[in-house]
Amino acid sequence: MAAADQPPAPGSTAPGPLPGSTAPSPATPAALAARLGDERLDHRFKGLPPDADGLTADELAAQRRNVFTGGFTTPLLTLSAESLEHNLALLGTYAARHGLAFAPHGKTTMAPRLFARQLAHGAWGITVAVPHQVRVCRAFGVGRVFLANELVDAAALRWVAGQLADDPGFRFVCYVDSVRGVELMDEALAGSARPVDVVVELAAGEGARTGVRTEAAALEVAGAAARAASLRLVGVAGYEAQVPDASPEAVRAWLRRLVALAAELDGRGLFADAEEIVLSAGGSEWFDAVAEVFAEVPELSAPVLKLLRSGAYVSHDHGHYERLTPFNRVPDEGALAPAFLLWAQVVSRPTPGEAFLNAGKRDVSYDLALPVPLLVRSGRDGSVRPAEGLAVTALSDQHAWLRTAPADGTAPAPPAEGTAPAPPAEGTAPAPGADGTAGDTADGTVGRTAGTAPGGCEGLEVGDWVALGLAHPCTVFEKWPMIPVVASDGTAVDYVRTFF
Repeated sequence: MAAADQPPAPGSTAPGPLPGSTAPSPATPAALAARLGDERLDHRFKGLPPDADGLTADELAAQRRNVFTGGFTTPLLTLSAESLEHNLALLGTYAARHGLAFAPHGKTTMAPRLFARQLAHGAWGITVAVPHQVRVCRAFGVGRVFLANELVDAAALRWVAGQLADDPGFRFVCYVDSVRGVELMDEALAGSARPVDVVVELAAGEGARTGVRTEAAALEVAGAAARAASLRLVGVAGYEAQVPDASPEAVRAWLRRLVALAAELDGRGLFADAEEIVLSAGGSEWFDAVAEVFAEVPELSAPVLKLLRSGAYVSHDHGHYERLTPFNRVPDEGALAPAFLLWAQVVSRPTPGEAFLNAGKRDVSYDLALPVPLLVRSGRDGSVRPAEGLAVTALSDQHAWLRTAPADGTAPAPPAEGTAPAPPAEGTAPAPGADGTAGDTADGTVGRTAGTAPGGCEGLEVGDWVALGLAHPCTVFEKWPMIPVVASDGTAVDYVRTFF
């Protein structure tokens, strides 16, 4: 199925072609993303072969180079072609099975070629967080955009209004969570040709990120939005991963509050202008609870668009989402596969018990956990072995600090638990740790405990390649403007361009 031909979600209206286009449109997401293959390669794209300068991305892909022998340099981030396709198909199928429309969060990848593939797997549209990301979506033909934030920037609002006026098929929805926000939006949008669709954001509890804290506040904001001439109130939304002390019971209870709020606003006639009522939640940790509770939605005055917004599933990860994915609770529904590997080389072995890799904070994620060594590829003969007993204990800007098992054969403590503790909420930065574990130290390292003596490092040589597993896809993709998609035999078969 072509990306432009994704089926409309139940109760939704399919986006029309862009102005001046015909079917099949040259302005579809797939066609526009394909043009990225014409971009010329140069020094901007780290890790790619220096002798590929001047080639287009598609020309390099056609050469089918091996990432180990084809001139690529380290550090090098790769995406598994097989895992990527598996994950894209799995969530598309999961959403359809549970009667959910799917607007995967584009902030994770900011990759138009992946947006196009998500749409081809049935996505309703793409979710984003800030105006720049909306612009990227529109530049690559995305016909439905859900902005999971309150938009009060007058210049951005006027640009959105222009997009809506120029393209009758464009659908845009964003949050509101304050009367003042409604006032700012209405003022900036005065005289617009089409109203902007908004949903009231319900906070997941005290101490959560954004959103109204109470139903009374939600009614006040909804009333203001319904009265605003340039807005159209169409639903409610929220982010369940922010529920304090989240548990299946607590998350389901909050989701039922969200459903009840939708029913309350509908009963008061506040969705009178909506052709469909939008009910949206669902990150990457609780979409099973979203599917369960949204299946209980009562009949409302208009069809209900039950919109899931998971994003990290595309690449999944080693560590954070690997532990928290809902598929651990519902294994019969499937399992995601980690798609990232970051290959770095051993560039220093200053003592018998430590080694340093040429990848650091500018290359890998470290906000939720430090990288995990998975494989070692010999620099002598190319043989590959498990990275047993190895642990990354700290990161500098351009180096990973690697230690191995002590001489008695005991393994070092795993870095994923306690070394870089998760912040209070997804995507927020941890406070610097007094023990040197999560915060930056004076020398710019992350995660190193002073005075820890690493053990022996037998068999690891300067020049060896080490594959690192990474946590939190959002803070991995952002560091790489061009990422090779690699088949299981090491062949680079495609390249993913990102726009952060």
